[in-house]
Amino acid sequence: MSRIGKRIITIPAGVTVEEKDNIVTVKGPKGELTQPMLKGISMNIEGSEIKLERASEEYKANHGTMNALITNMIIGVTEGYQKGLEIIGVGYRFNVQGKKLVINAGYSHPVNMDIPEGITVESVSNTEITVKGIDKVLVGEFAANIRKVRKPEPYKGKGIRYKDEHIRRKEGKKAA
Repeated sequence: MSRIGKRIITIPAGVTVEEKDNIVTVKGPKGELTQPMLKGISMNIEGSEIKLERASEEYKANHGTMNALITNMIIGVTEGYQKGLEIIGVGYRFNVQGKKLVINAGYSHPVNMDIPEGITVESVSNTEITVKGIDKVLVGEFAANIRKVRKPEPYKGKGIRYKDEHIRRKEGKKAA
């Protein structure tokens, strides 16, 4: 992880990064994100470059993790993150109603999920949605929770999957 920690982070135009009371704040055109500094890591901002340094070898893992977290925050406030999900099955569909996502996934009842603050869900079609936001962790976690409603099964491939996900298919029972 030390090689990742030693990478120099460049700050793009229109983004401000500041550290105050051991909390990093990144502001950009899409919004603002904050992250507490990990133990044993210090940050030096020189012009449009950020260098992270660790207090000792003991904090080697934190060094790389903090570098990745700050990089993800900068990408989030400039470009944002998105995850595509699709649902496969007869009668399976997504429906976005305001701040709620209604999922019909073959159960006796529709599954209602509240969309968290800072995340937008766009409906591409009845069977496809896109989860967008500036926080990589929130986008990934909410997409994973949606997928958890009905994971894809290996025989027919029915269920909720990510756009780029490949499901390993199994062969069913052999005819005698």
